[in-house]
Amino acid sequence: MAGGGVVISGTADTGRVEAPITIRAYLICAFAAFGGIFFGYDTGWMSGVLAMPYFIRQYTGLPYPATGDADAKKAFHLPASDQSLTTSILSCGTFFGAIIAGDVADFIGRRTTIITGCGIFTIGCILQTASTSLGLMVPGRLICGFGVGFISAIVILYMSEIAPKAVRGAVVAGYQFCITIGILLANCVVYATQNRDDTGSYRIPIAIQFLWAIILAAGLFFLPESPRYFVKKGKLEQAAKALSTVRGQPIESDYIKDEIAEIVANHEYELQVVPQTTYLGSWANCFKGSILKGSSNSRRTTVGILMQMMQQLTGINFIFYFGNVFFTSLGTISNPFLISLITTLVNVCSTPISFWTVERFGRRKILIIGGSGMVIMQFIVGIIGVTAGRESQHNSSAVSAMIAFICFNISFFAATWGPCAWVVIGEIFPLPIRSRGVGLSTSSNWFWNCIIATITPYLVGTEKGDANLGAKVFFLWGSLCCLSTAFAYFLVPETKGLSLEQVDQMMEETTPRRSAAWKPHKTFASEMGLTEKGLSISAPAGEIREVVGKGKGA
Repeated sequence: MAGGGVVISGTADTGRVEAPITIRAYLICAFAAFGGIFFGYDTGWMSGVLAMPYFIRQYTGLPYPATGDADAKKAFHLPASDQSLTTSILSCGTFFGAIIAGDVADFIGRRTTIITGCGIFTIGCILQTASTSLGLMVPGRLICGFGVGFISAIVILYMSEIAPKAVRGAVVAGYQFCITIGILLANCVVYATQNRDDTGSYRIPIAIQFLWAIILAAGLFFLPESPRYFVKKGKLEQAAKALSTVRGQPIESDYIKDEIAEIVANHEYELQVVPQTTYLGSWANCFKGSILKGSSNSRRTTVGILMQMMQQLTGINFIFYFGNVFFTSLGTISNPFLISLITTLVNVCSTPISFWTVERFGRRKILIIGGSGMVIMQFIVGIIGVTAGRESQHNSSAVSAMIAFICFNISFFAATWGPCAWVVIGEIFPLPIRSRGVGLSTSSNWFWNCIIATITPYLVGTEKGDANLGAKVFFLWGSLCCLSTAFAYFLVPETKGLSLEQVDQMMEETTPRRSAAWKPHKTFASEMGLTEKGLSISAPAGEIREVVGKGKGA
């Protein structure tokens, strides 16, 4: 029996709401995580290109400084305003791209939205590669950012909706791992082209991005759409086929029927709690309810937005955006490009730790541990920087110690806040607002990314009017990490080992600080009476509402 002959009725057994894990599920999620390459690579190449001699001469008109001319060497760099503009304009594009992507993903599907993002990204890449001045580089960065916004928001949504609950945290953490791989690849390419005395020095790192767009877009044509998208559209037969592909089970399997039933019942339950109205009303639903109530949409949206804000306020992108400039300012480092490459390697090697810890210890616990570790590391860097590590001291040992603790700080971030912030925002939203909730949360990441990219050149710049904080900037990042740790303790729930529908239930029944002890004790299918009625997967949307929407005993 296939297609319309299949009848779903759900189960009251909380252990039967999802099929066993298969290699196929891992492979689909692993490929989707490839979208992180876009984010990471673009973060990585900009830092190196801003410090390239040819790029500086091309974009400023300054001649190469003569050997031994210390004043000319000190003045040979892009103005802080240009550094700020070229770095932050990408984040401006991604901010708007991520917000719009939520709507687009509900209209044309998760998979097609990511492919569209790849197309937009390619247009931006063409402009950047062709540029010889800010006049073309800036709009190219903006358009690229728009495409990255689509990709970064919807890849997380897509992976969260198709990943098995037992390993969802680990596979979504793979997105962060791909970000670190992207940063590493960018640093390697920049390191190889930095001394070229032609436009290839910066055009080669930029043009390589075409490859990432082609691979992701081409591969997605062969992957299934999210079954939860089809449920949201009332297309149960297509949802069952997509889920069958993802889980590696026949469409008639009880596992497939029970999981589809649970998704349908949860969706109908959420629609009863917050009914869908007009277009603007559906956006307003993201902020419905009291922020003090843990299960309200407004609370979930606020947690998602603040989660991504806190991730950016750890200061990690200060190192990856402006690392070369900062390491040069320490005075004793002869090859800042090599130090940046080392910090990137630390980032890459530390991230896979999260694949195990996020499922072993949970999201909440490692966020608190990671935040505490970063506070300690950043204050140590700041203390060394204003004492023995000052440029006037010419103390290479102190500078080496600073770099070591910066690497420890990166390691704490990469194993905790880096992946976990993405994991949490993919899990806490109910299906009716999930795409918009993830979009808003991702746009928060890019908004604060943009803010940091805009102000950091002025915070550490040495020109007239700049704050010239130097290593003291780590006191700022350390203080903000204190805030991030407190946020995780008071507001972030534990979602480890739960299906997305069970996360909904958990947030209704307990508080973040007690969430780790919560266990599922009922299914939405039994609560909505679907276990008693049965529903054909070929049923139209109206019949679904008629059967499920009336609830138990109707």
